[in-house]
Order: sequence, then structure tokens, then C-alpha cells
Amino acid sequence: MTQTLLVPHMIQGRLLDAAAVEHASRDRGQSFSTPTLDLDQLIWPRGSEPPAANLPIDQIIDFLVAVGERLDLDNNPYLRQALDDMAQVSELGPRVLENCYRDLRHMFQRSVLEAELQCNLGSKEVVDGWQALDLHGQKNRRRAYPPRLVHVLAGNSPMVAAMTVIRGALTKGVHLLKMPSNDLYTATAILRTMAELDPEHPVTRSFSAVYWRGGDAAVESILYRAQYFDKLVVWGGESAVRHAQRYIGPGFDLVSFDPKVSMSMVGREAFSDEATLREVAARAAADVLSFNQDACNASRYQFVEGDSESVDLYCQFLAQALQNDVRYGNGQGAPTPKDIREEVESLELLEPVYRVFGSYDGKGLVVRSEEPVDFHPNGKTVNVVPVASLLDACRFATVATQTVGIWPAQRRAEVRNSLASAGVQRIVTLGAVNGIGGFGGMPHDASYPIHRFMRWVSDEGED
Repeated sequence: MTQTLLVPHMIQGRLLDAAAVEHASRDRGQSFSTPTLDLDQLIWPRGSEPPAANLPIDQIIDFLVAVGERLDLDNNPYLRQALDDMAQVSELGPRVLENCYRDLRHMFQRSVLEAELQCNLGSKEVVDGWQALDLHGQKNRRRAYPPRLVHVLAGNSPMVAAMTVIRGALTKGVHLLKMPSNDLYTATAILRTMAELDPEHPVTRSFSAVYWRGGDAAVESILYRAQYFDKLVVWGGESAVRHAQRYIGPGFDLVSFDPKVSMSMVGREAFSDEATLREVAARAAADVLSFNQDACNASRYQFVEGDSESVDLYCQFLAQALQNDVRYGNGQGAPTPKDIREEVESLELLEPVYRVFGSYDGKGLVVRSEEPVDFHPNGKTVNVVPVASLLDACRFATVATQTVGIWPAQRRAEVRNSLASAGVQRIVTLGAVNGIGGFGGMPHDASYPIHRFMRWVSDEGED
């Protein structure tokens, strides 16, 4: 933690690695240095089309597939260096980070890319030029025109950077990626891999990835303008989204992936025998541990059909299961945050209305209550609430609820309409929050991002 890390920038296929400006990472206070920003280098003049605007989409997909083949952690020096440096700024830990980096290449498979484009836009052809439309007896044309986007990335998962690069390439647009202080390396590792494959490829020249301190008006007041970009794409918490809104105006729109809260629903079938209950608890724990409970899809509230005695047994098994590593989460985490510990300790005094399982040493806490607690469960803390039925649990879902994991799987159909009406965006089988969700053709936060990114332009009338 004493050595200053060097964070390179990638500018339209070129590497800049001068140590000119010093910063400190948000989560761990690690010092790092970056090149000086030249704002003129971070825009693509509107007087010329984006580099990939007229490149056939099949060629772009071919290029992305080739990039994915090179994203092999064992043979890619940029990923290896990124993994080493990321361990200094990320709270995920080396094991989870390595699993993420080993899985990045799967996101670049041809079938995934084609499904993402097909489901977002309806066809590949819509980005390859002007499509003829015969509407109301009149000849018209439309085009999903390549956009100019600034992306403010989140750092809670390396997959965010990969997802952004893939979606950006499929739009054929130009993209400025603002890296977060807790993921300073994933985006540049991917872009350096692109540049090694072909530094002059139109897709390579369509991306830049840089860092500046979030909220720096000297940078943002210049870049966040309609004369340079069409939209601002923001991942992050409420403060990040509200900050971005101040720059939105005519010709400059906001696409936000807002902060969300996820939950689980467990049917009475879980109590058929002890082996089943332990399996269900393990599934539920995996959903809690998603990126160390720092992802929107991580379960924080769980609603379980059963009486207090049965549900307490479930809580006991869940607390035990939280101690086990999963692919994207650590069984041993940091000690419970001070504010959470104080809240839970006050509830322990109210037993049996509340019961607490687990420990404050980073292995996980489970709080059983008759109604959801009024604090935000975090730091490997989960709130379990007994309910008479899964339909009863639907009343706790809101528009801020992203993912709901349900067990057993066949009971999803029983509640999915009620959950959708409440505002829920994604329903999965318990234990599967880190499945395909939000990518590879499925909606992301109740919409299709590439469709939102594009500029839909019409050309009306006879030729």
C-alpha cells in the first residue's frame, strides 16, 4: 500500500503511461498516478463519422471474437498485470478477481454477441445502414445511427468494463470510458488487447479509457456537452446519478443503471428434510455473496414461508453457508461495518422479536425479524423475514428491487406477475443471480441498453 501505482490511459488505440497526476483510490486509499488529461484528445469531432460507423457489423463481431480469444489470463500480459494491480485497489480480493478475469473471455463468444445485438435491436441489419420501411403507403427509411457516449463505470465487478466495451462496439459509436478508482485496470487491459490485435482497427480507435476524480468540474463541465457527446451512461449509486443529472439538457441525455436492491423468496418446500434445507441455504448464501454483496443483484432481504421456529433453523444454516467461498464472493470478509454492527446489536436486545445468527468477524450475519429491518443490510448481512406465502412477500418488492431469486423454481410462475407489477426487473431461480442476467440478449434493468444507446434517425419520403 506504500508504492504509488501507475494507471495508464488508452486514447483511441494509443497507450499513455506517464505518471503525472496523483490520486487515491476510494475503497482502500491506495495512491496511484495517471497521465495528464488532454481534453481535446477525448472527443471525436462531429465533422467526421465515427471510425466504425460504416464497418459491416459482421466484421465487428469477428473482431470482438478475436479479442475474446486473446483474453486468456494465463497468456495475456495485460490481464496478468491488471490482476496484480487490481488487488491493491479492489475489495473483491485476489481469488474473486482471478475468477472474474478468467470468465471475461466467455462474454466475447459469437453466440453471446449475436444474441445481444438481435434481442436489443431486432436484427443485425438495423446498424448496417438505412432500412426501408413501407408505412401508411409511404416509403421511409430508418437507421440506428452510431452514438457518441461517455460511460461512467462502476467498479464493483470487472464485468462492467467488458460489458461496456462489447455494447459500445456493437453500436459502432465512439466511447469515452471514465474508470472508477476501484477498477482502474480492466478497461485498459481489454483495450490494450484490442490494440495489440490491430491498433488501426476502427473499433480500436473508437474507445478511450481514462481516469479523473468523479465530480471534477474542470473536466466534466467541458466534456459533458451535446457538442461532443449524445448521452451520458452512468453506473453507480444515487449520488453519482444525481450528480450526472445536473449536466443533462437538450441534445445530451442520461442513461442510468441506478442503484438497486435484490431479495430472495423461499417456499415451504425447503423444509422437506435437512439436506434440502441446507442446499437451499447454500443457494441463498451464494446470492448474498455476489461480489461480496456489493452488486445490485446481491440478496439483502429474504422472505421465507414458515413459522418462526422453522425459519430460525433456516437462518442457522444460512449463517453457516455464508462462511463458504463462492465463485464471485468470499466466505471470509472484512469485519461487519461499524454502523451495521450498532444496528444489529440494538436488535439483539429485543429477542425473540429479533434473532441474530452468525458473527461480526466477517463470516456473515443473519437477522430474523417479523418485518424488514429499517437499515440497509450490507457487509455480508442479510435480513430474513417469515411470511405466510410467497405472494405475501411480493408486497415488499418495489421499483428499486432488481433481482428476486425464488426457490423452488416452479413457483416463479406463481409470483412473477405480481413482482413485475411491483417494479421488479429480473426473476431467477435461487442461487442464480450471477447467471446470464442483463447480458447476452436478456434485458438489463428493465430495458435493452443498446437500443437506448443508439440514435434512431428517420429519412422520410420517396427516394
